[in-house]
Amino acid sequence: MDLQQKLSIARQDVEQTIQNYFAQDLNTDPTAKAAALYSISNGGKRLRPFLVYATGEMLGANKQDLNIAAAAVECIHSYSLVHDDLPAMDDDDLRRGKPTCHIAFDEAQAILAGDSLQTLAFELLSSHNFIVPPNQQLKMINALAQASGLQGMVGGQALDIAATNKLIDLAQLERIHRLKTGALLNCAIELGALCAPNVSDSTRSQLKEFGLAIGLAFQVQDDILDIEGDTSTLGKPQGSDLQHNKSTYPALLGMEGAKNKAKMLIEQALQALDKIDADTRILAELAHYIIARDH
Repeated sequence: MDLQQKLSIARQDVEQTIQNYFAQDLNTDPTAKAAALYSISNGGKRLRPFLVYATGEMLGANKQDLNIAAAAVECIHSYSLVHDDLPAMDDDDLRRGKPTCHIAFDEAQAILAGDSLQTLAFELLSSHNFIVPPNQQLKMINALAQASGLQGMVGGQALDIAATNKLIDLAQLERIHRLKTGALLNCAIELGALCAPNVSDSTRSQLKEFGLAIGLAFQVQDDILDIEGDTSTLGKPQGSDLQHNKSTYPALLGMEGAKNKAKMLIEQALQALDKIDADTRILAELAHYIIARDH
């Protein structure tokens, strides 16, 4: 089975898990429920859930446990996109080729949709009976909270806002994206490992190195696509980073420099995988895909 087939299966599995939750007779406002479901059902690569599955399956985790962890991390990612698109943030009208939540509904419902998806992530992680011990379940909750908050995605977004219309250096840009993008990608890998029994500290350390490298590579490729891609393929306005006066890797390194940076990061990721005593081929394929993708 090739990478695209595995990505497709991961999408199906995590989307079914999410649909199962929303199919319940939830005692809530129907518009709020519809806005949240719209936001998390709006397509996408489901890369973070895939990382949960790929890591966990490689290490012998239970599939049902991985479904829950994958759904939780996708809830956080989807909430962040809803809030990123708001007029007070990036002010985007399109997300994955469809109207953003605040366009499809309204700004208030978009804020609430993001809030509900954020809390749903922790509802899922805390209410499921994982096969691994409770202390590992607690570590999952803590890892996702840290990756989502001030020490992760939110902190990175705040730094990104502060850097708009300013000249920053490469170290500052990398700090922004290690938090804004990399933290949640790395957390997806950690969640997959935490769903598995008896994972060594050495393996977890190398997985972290892998995650840090692909997290940055993913953002470098996003910056490249913002210039070289097109709106119909990207599913969002091409050139939006330039329009918002944001610092990017091509702006700091030049286009060739940015592409070389992405390749170097993938090499670092592959070197980390080589030190893991498990079948890491699917993670290696994903690393190559990150800088080959066109959206």
